[in-house]
Amino acid sequence: MMTPDFDKIGGLIPAIVQDYETGEVLMLAFMNQKAWEATLKTGKATYWSRSRQELWVKGQTSGNQQIVKEIRIDCDEDAVLLKIEQLGGAACHTGHRSCFHKKIEKGSVRIIGTPVFDPKEVYGK
Repeated sequence: MMTPDFDKIGGLIPAIVQDYETGEVLMLAFMNQKAWEATLKTGKATYWSRSRQELWVKGQTSGNQQIVKEIRIDCDEDAVLLKIEQLGGAACHTGHRSCFHKKIEKGSVRIIGTPVFDPKEVYGK
């Protein structure tokens, strides 16, 4: 099986996460070799948390899991696209469906959509 080139950019590769049904881009995360292997083994999107320096199974705390439906590797083999089913409605830790909920319009930022959950209630922050 083809494996992304984790050595090319210091052991991590970007993982673009897209809704399998709609094509909406939900988030960008990073994977290391262990996250890649866990994702393949479990079918649940698993990433490397750069801030916590540990594996992170999406939805383990919030319940907003990502079930992997399709994986693509880019031409340089140093990035992946995960097409997922988003359970729980929100991919973003802010409670929004997508991490890309800030739209630039005429030099200002406009928030798109309403959060699905309150991060203070879920994460205690």
